[in-house]
Amino acid sequence: MSALNTPGERKIVTFSLGEQMFGIDMKALIEIREWEDPTPLPSVPAYIKGVTNLRGTVVPVVGLSERLGWTPSILHARSCILVVTIAGKQAGFLVDEVADIILINEDEIQPAPEVEIGEQSVIAGLVQVAPRAQEGVAAGTASTMVLLLDLDALSLTQHLDLAA
Repeated sequence: MSALNTPGERKIVTFSLGEQMFGIDMKALIEIREWEDPTPLPSVPAYIKGVTNLRGTVVPVVGLSERLGWTPSILHARSCILVVTIAGKQAGFLVDEVADIILINEDEIQPAPEVEIGEQSVIAGLVQVAPRAQEGVAAGTASTMVLLLDLDALSLTQHLDLAA
């Protein structure tokens, strides 16, 4: 697979939170880090786990499950931090497990349903992903619905500005 996407294609990093599969655009990913306890901060929302040092840059670490309003992730050996760029700033998202990097076509992305919620939707779209053959999945196994996150909508600066 070439490093450059052809027009209409996107590389997506998929990861799990509980039983749900999510994806973010590979272009936003800086690195995947093993979980290590961040330095806590006072007077921040519960989903801000603290900050960590990424090669001299202080990066907020967000419990993504909590940020989405779900039950907090339970830390285990596969827990990791996805360090991403959001609106020119770096943030780390605690996820349960990174699954894969996949190539999808833009025309496969379905729009997120419009539902009444308290804040802007953080789902940019949904895409069906077939299970990979080398995972030992039986033929005919149903595909997985991946929720593509809108990182700009998840922007921490809407709730907390740690860059100041």
